[in-house]
Amino acid sequence: MPIKKMWGGRFEKEGDELVDEFGASISFDQQMAMEDITGSLAHVKMLKATKILSASDADQIIAGLKELAQELQEHGLPFNVENEDIHMNIEALLTQKIGPVAGKLHTGRSRNDQVATDFHLYIKERLPKIIKAIKWLQSALVNLAKDNVKTIMPGYTHMQHAQPISYGHYLMAYFQMFQRDVERFEFNKKHTDLSPLGAAALAGTTFPIDRQMTADLLGFQQPYANSLDAVSDRDFALEFLSNSSILMVHLSRLCEEIIYWCSYEFGYIELSDAYSTGSSIMPQKKNPDMAELIRGKGGRVFASLIGLLTTMKGLPLAYNKDMQEDKEGVFDAVKTILPSLTVMTGMIKTVKVNKEKMAHATHHDFSNATELADYLATKGVPFRKAHEIVGELVLKGLKSGRDLADIPLAEFKQINPEIDEDVYEVLKPAVAVQRRNSFGGTGFDQVEKQIEAAEKILNNN
Repeated sequence: MPIKKMWGGRFEKEGDELVDEFGASISFDQQMAMEDITGSLAHVKMLKATKILSASDADQIIAGLKELAQELQEHGLPFNVENEDIHMNIEALLTQKIGPVAGKLHTGRSRNDQVATDFHLYIKERLPKIIKAIKWLQSALVNLAKDNVKTIMPGYTHMQHAQPISYGHYLMAYFQMFQRDVERFEFNKKHTDLSPLGAAALAGTTFPIDRQMTADLLGFQQPYANSLDAVSDRDFALEFLSNSSILMVHLSRLCEEIIYWCSYEFGYIELSDAYSTGSSIMPQKKNPDMAELIRGKGGRVFASLIGLLTTMKGLPLAYNKDMQEDKEGVFDAVKTILPSLTVMTGMIKTVKVNKEKMAHATHHDFSNATELADYLATKGVPFRKAHEIVGELVLKGLKSGRDLADIPLAEFKQINPEIDEDVYEVLKPAVAVQRRNSFGGTGFDQVEKQIEAAEKILNNN
């Protein structure tokens, strides 16, 4: 026998079974079961405090909700698609437990503000976990950077050797990217830390509720100032998906380079066996599958962002059934980014750095050309002219198989008589790196300052 809908008084016919299944959200919003119970507990405590409900009725409801919370934690709760969503399922289970008095729980609220409250609580509870996971990754990057301040590697633009840099400097670039991610998620808290509860369907309620009380009980900073906005706003979820997407961009870029660096052609790093896989046919293979998976998983997070933006872009105020599509993408993003961060942290912690291979790659590659141009500029040659001179020397070197450091001093003096033996010291890759001590540069002193500043950031949080 079909379950009687809690909203079915106005209807003469039962809904089609397929329609019930199509419209139901319990298959995924049951992930907010604890948030739903938590929100209901705050609501009924407020109803009791404001004497909207008698103490006796409120206490029965409170006791029943607490029992459901305990059962949920211990062995889960049985949910039914005919009860549509997590809110009606919890109310139905509460009714089974304490009888018709459970129906008084819904006084002064709607499923519209209820689902918004649950969703706020869900994201609010997970933001600190995500921020902590990013900081773990940052810490791993800092520790690796500390061990590689003086490890020299080629710096690239257009994937061409550009200038030699410190590998520690390279790693700290990603620290800064992830720090911006932390700051974005921290800001995300501001718009998540609002309580929709008590906005009811869209217009508020005639009952003398206390919205600040429920906000305080749930740990929200304050209630929404406008009831229409409270039930129709999903900016906090859009911000979350946007932040998650940018985070996945950063993880994907790092993965892309890890995949390059551990290839035979580069050989700059070797991933731990724990974060690699083999081939079913080629015995020699050691594949960076975890890096490839993280790189690939970015697409699903981006899709969730685009999906919710598309869902929201044409919706009139206030609540529309379209907004049922707001949660699955967020749930999936949480399940994607947290493991991705954990796996990436493990990869960074266990990576083996081939310092000799990195250093060797900075020789015979003309990545010291800028050093020579800068050197000529210190001798009074205008930089644009110095750039042209060095470019011609590089071209000659490429044709003759000769590096800049192989050019005899006499030939250098033909360019400028003031060039001396010290030019060969300047052309050494390690010296080129060491001398770049402008703020934020790759010079060893600057990299150490970046690491020191990063450690202060991590220690202050």
